[in-house]
Amino acid sequence: MAAAAARVQTVVAGLTARRPRRSPPARLMMALPAAAISFLVSAAPAHADLKLCNRMSYVIEAAIGIDDKAASATRGWFRIDPATCRVVVQGALTADRVLLNARALGVYGASPIPQSGTDTLCVAQDNFVIAAARQCRSGQTPAQFTQITPTRTDDGNFVAYLAEDSEYDDEQARLAGIQRLLVIAGYDAAPIDGVDGPKTQAALSAFLKSRGLNSDIVQSPNFFTAMVDAVQKPSASGLTWCNDTSYKVMAAVATDDGKAVTSRGWYRIDPGKCLHPDVSGTPKQIYSFAEAVDSDNRTIRIKDKPLNWGGAVQLCTRESKFEVNEQGDCASRGLAATGFTTVDMTTGGKTLRFALP
Repeated sequence: MAAAAARVQTVVAGLTARRPRRSPPARLMMALPAAAISFLVSAAPAHADLKLCNRMSYVIEAAIGIDDKAASATRGWFRIDPATCRVVVQGALTADRVLLNARALGVYGASPIPQSGTDTLCVAQDNFVIAAARQCRSGQTPAQFTQITPTRTDDGNFVAYLAEDSEYDDEQARLAGIQRLLVIAGYDAAPIDGVDGPKTQAALSAFLKSRGLNSDIVQSPNFFTAMVDAVQKPSASGLTWCNDTSYKVMAAVATDDGKAVTSRGWYRIDPGKCLHPDVSGTPKQIYSFAEAVDSDNRTIRIKDKPLNWGGAVQLCTRESKFEVNEQGDCASRGLAATGFTTVDMTTGGKTLRFALP
């Protein structure tokens, strides 16, 4: 999936959902996942909170880092839906710096948020608190954190915005987030542009009807939770991966457009969840590979054999996020040749279930 260029904005006003965007008097643009906050602690009133607001078309999870005189701690994850805000630090801080890392939910596949921070701190896959966050232990992985300087709001608190190049306002970010999940669920709501119209409304109506949901839920603060839950279930259209193991599964998909075979990964599928990889059009066949990994992203082995689900079609992959258009001579280009299985899509939707042998 093409990475969405992202940045962090700092503004003088807090966020009210669906309020028109105001031009910020000062802002800092930088690569996201990693947004971090730094300000003079002595200037913050005792009640000052730090609020993170999401103007991206993705549901994100954020982790904060506290850096104080060479001692660093991290805590996460804080979930933030499009066009909403969440307090991530409460009260006065005595630390030198506060940092932030952000990631998109696994339902979006390979993270669209570029990892480009300059501070490396430890995080965990699930909710966590890590006291010594610069030396990762078992179950912890290093992640990139970056600084920004948020702006104080009129009420004395601090705010930072996560945004995409599209520069969505609150209403546009919410609609683009709905469009993106509709596309993942197999409904034609493209392009993902935050602009309402008959196409988006038809896709949304079909989605609600298929899930037995009332139209009133669209305005509910829990609507994104309902959408994410719905798209993590098997679908009658497109390819669906379902993880029936107790392990995290990382998967890759490949498609053939008649000119080249393009392989993409990795998509994270949590235990007991399903995921729809972003496959455009209606291809007659798709290639799939998946493997179970532990908390340190090492391949699970059962009876000394790796726990994976693939086949005989050799395509190129790499350990980190990738999109590869040329499949010849993988090794000479620093890539791995991985065996994918062929999935016949001529009969409509297909669900692949990953289970223990």
